[in-house]
Amino acid sequence: MGRQKELVSRCGEMLHIRHLLLRQALAECLGTLILVMFGCGSVAQVVLSRGTHGGFLTINLAFGFAVTLGILVAGQVSGAHLNPAVTFAMCFLAREPWIKLPIYTLAQTLGAFLGAGIVFGLYYDAIWDFAKNELIVSGPNGTAGIFATYPSGHLDMVNGFFDQDRPPLVVGAHRVSTPGLHCGCLRVPAHDRLPPGAASTLH
Repeated sequence: MGRQKELVSRCGEMLHIRHLLLRQALAECLGTLILVMFGCGSVAQVVLSRGTHGGFLTINLAFGFAVTLGILVAGQVSGAHLNPAVTFAMCFLAREPWIKLPIYTLAQTLGAFLGAGIVFGLYYDAIWDFAKNELIVSGPNGTAGIFATYPSGHLDMVNGFFDQDRPPLVVGAHRVSTPGLHCGCLRVPAHDRLPPGAASTLH
């Protein structure tokens, strides 16, 4: 037993990353990977089963679990921002140095891309089978919505513009009442900005 402890401790010393910012960036990458992997995985399960293996509630619960797990993994090391908007806000409020913004954003983007790639790999056969060997963005056989939010086909440019440009009270009421119909549920920027890149790469 003593030799095992010694071996584990020696491995820990060898693998320990001494540069704090690099450790924090890796923690952000892993935390965001977990967030996107569990979140997009739950969406994939609901979409690809056409709602027979879950629904809107299970997606919300999975994202809640994913955020919690991401915070548990990255919280002690980097603060678990898991989101470029949070990192920007922390820098803007002088709670983090500005040097962390590009590094954290890059790490979060990489983590989100890897998480989306893992989901695509796990559900590869199901995605191809779902739309009869085609990759479709929207509609009843659309699979790109697994990885990111897209405007609905019925939403024109004028409504999309006014959808985004209203006073805060109206925007708040609107976001609470209708985000799912027009453009899917809004999530975090790391999820909404990067997995479309993954989706366009994979689609």
